[in-house]
Amino acid sequence: MNALRKRRLAAVAGAGLLAAAGVVAPMTAAHAAVACDVVYTTSDWPGGFTANITLRNLGDPLTGWTLGFAFPDAGQRVQQGWSATWTQSGSAVTARNLDWNGNLGTGASTSIGFNGTWVGSNPKPTAFTVNGVSCGGSSLRGSARTVP
Repeated sequence: MNALRKRRLAAVAGAGLLAAAGVVAPMTAAHAAVACDVVYTTSDWPGGFTANITLRNLGDPLTGWTLGFAFPDAGQRVQQGWSATWTQSGSAVTARNLDWNGNLGTGASTSIGFNGTWVGSNPKPTAFTVNGVSCGGSSLRGSARTVP
C-alpha cells in the first residue's frame, strides 16, 4: 500500500471515530427570532395614493429583511417606491431592504414607502410578514397596524 493511500485510510478512520464518539457537532442553521411592528399609513386621492410604512424590529437583530403583504383589492398597484426594492406579483407585494437599511437591531426601525394606484377601492393591507414570518397576529411581541 502506498503512503498516500495509507494517509487517506487513516483520515477516514479518524473521522469515523470522532463521529462515533460524538465529537463532531451537528451543524444547524441559526435563525433570528422575528418579531415586529408595522405601521401602514396612506394619503389617498381619486385613483392614487402614497403609502408610508414604518417597520420596527422587536426581535433579534436582523442583517437583512423582506417585508411582505397582500393588497385586499385586485385594482391596487405599486407604481414607484423608495428606501426598498419593491416588487408586485398579482396582489402580493414585497419590499427588500437596501444596503444602507438592512441591519435592524432590536428596537430599531426604518421607514419605507411607495406611490400606488387603485381602481374601485383602496383598502389597507391587514397582514404583514418579515422574512416570511407573520408580523403580529400570534406573536405577543409584534403587531401589524394600519392607521386611517
